[in-house]
Amino acid sequence: MNKEHEIYIKAAKSAKIGIWQVDLADNTIYWDVVVRQILEVADDYIPVFGDGLRFYSEGKSRDSIQKYLDCALNQGISFNDKFEIQTEKNNIKHVECVCEIEFVNGLASRLLGTFQDITNEQNLIKELENSVEKFSSVFSSANDAIVIIDSETGFIGDCNNRFHELTRFDKAELLEMHYADLFPFDKKKEVRVFYKNQLRKDEYSITETCIIDKQNQRIPIEIASGKKFKVLSKTYLVCFFRDISERKKASENITMLSLVAEETTDAIVITNPNGEILWINKAFSKLTGYSLLELEGKKPGQMLTGPKTNSEKTNLIRNAIKNRENIKVSLLNYNKQRQEYWFELNITPIFDSSGECMKFVGVGRDITERKERELEMKSLLEFTNQQNNKLYNFTHIVSHNIRSHTSNLSMILDVMEHTDDVAEKLSYTDYLKDSTVKLTETIEYLNDIITIQRNVNIERTGINVKKEIEKIKKSLSQTILESGIHITDVIPTDLVINAIPAYLDSILLNLMTNAIKYQSPDRQPKLEIGYEIRETYTILTFTDNGLGINMEKYGHKIFGMYKTFHGNDDARGIGLFMSKNQIEAMNGKICVESEEGVGSTFKIYFTE
Repeated sequence: MNKEHEIYIKAAKSAKIGIWQVDLADNTIYWDVVVRQILEVADDYIPVFGDGLRFYSEGKSRDSIQKYLDCALNQGISFNDKFEIQTEKNNIKHVECVCEIEFVNGLASRLLGTFQDITNEQNLIKELENSVEKFSSVFSSANDAIVIIDSETGFIGDCNNRFHELTRFDKAELLEMHYADLFPFDKKKEVRVFYKNQLRKDEYSITETCIIDKQNQRIPIEIASGKKFKVLSKTYLVCFFRDISERKKASENITMLSLVAEETTDAIVITNPNGEILWINKAFSKLTGYSLLELEGKKPGQMLTGPKTNSEKTNLIRNAIKNRENIKVSLLNYNKQRQEYWFELNITPIFDSSGECMKFVGVGRDITERKERELEMKSLLEFTNQQNNKLYNFTHIVSHNIRSHTSNLSMILDVMEHTDDVAEKLSYTDYLKDSTVKLTETIEYLNDIITIQRNVNIERTGINVKKEIEKIKKSLSQTILESGIHITDVIPTDLVINAIPAYLDSILLNLMTNAIKYQSPDRQPKLEIGYEIRETYTILTFTDNGLGINMEKYGHKIFGMYKTFHGNDDARGIGLFMSKNQIEAMNGKICVESEEGVGSTFKIYFTE
């Protein structure tokens, strides 16, 4: 390397210009340290022939460099161009590559050139080009009319097409006009003051006024002025004119409608597109107990829902707002004092001219009285259906059971009537007595059922469960002792349920005696009495280790009248039937889980 060449390389390195060369005789490649730094390869990286192409970004840059190299190698044509590369570390850069060709005997013997990182310059150029393009696009296609005014003369220096459309003047006419010529006589003074203040303060400001178009029609506008700027030695001021005719008209309509909305008896709420409250009327404030100050910026669901509010309904509202849809719902809400009220609500999205949702308007009314009547009617209908079903079942029981007894009596009397043997007649007297007693028992049971079903409105009172269980255990003490059953409970001393005392006494007595009657002879009899609190129910559980019941076979009959399953002599099949009617008369329910040979668990649900 001669001294001149060494000085050149040092200068290039100082200027961050890389040096490269390709010796075509042996296809050896040379990259200096700057080239390696630009490509972000290791200092000891050894390039091979054709290796450099992979750094050029696929597409335009790689195609161009390939074409340039082909021309250089085959036709001896030098080149100088800009390319996009991807470095070894996957960073995108812009470079300028210069290639010169050395010839020996008319043939290309060596390619050599420079390689310079121009990423910053290219990014700056691109940014400037984008800025110019954006400005040109904004200026020409802006919705606002834009005017550039010579601050010294007051004449219009330039304007966009929207200003021409607004004023109906040709652009040539506008470029010969003073800005003051655009305003009616009664507005000239205030506009002149606005213009001078703007030149003096040089800050963004806005005002409302009106201009006159070519047909001398007044157009209400909003005029905004930006800061001054200089081009060469001239100072200019940019002003934006916006036609607010529709807004003025809409404002008048809104004022009129707001008076109506404020005084209507319907509750009205207006929210932004996110469902956050912007405005409420007097009726809404009266219904909810909240002022606008308390609700503004909050979502109605945050303030007006409570434990009994239907979550499905609130989800429907949330989805309607998300999807910008109309919706009509009725739901239970809570006012500021947390009192319940039923609210029928219509929500309507309001869209601007471009289809963008601007706000939601909710109009509703208090339908508490109507809803309470509906619920009362529904409850009455359900109760009537239940009573009809019970009446049907009761009729079936009466028809079946009494007919069985009367048929038996008829048969006995028929036999007695057709025999002349006094002794034989007397022998049937015991049968007649037994049938009469059973008929009497059936009538008494049916009478008890009627009494239970008629007394659904008997007032329930608070009963201490622990004391009631102890009372039943005391009354059965001798039976418990003789049976050897071990009865335990985990009932707290302060557990109180609302029930009809006589019914609760009967239910507890029946379940305890059943555990004694149907104990297993194979193990020590046990009865465990527990409880749990679940939502609106207090649940008492009776778990025994007795004979159990085949649920697959008898599950649908367990609470039927006269249904027995173990053949006990003292079994009547009436206890569980009576208990079910008693608990249902108190708006509760009873269910059973049982396994034959293992035991049973009865659960009694008492409503709060």
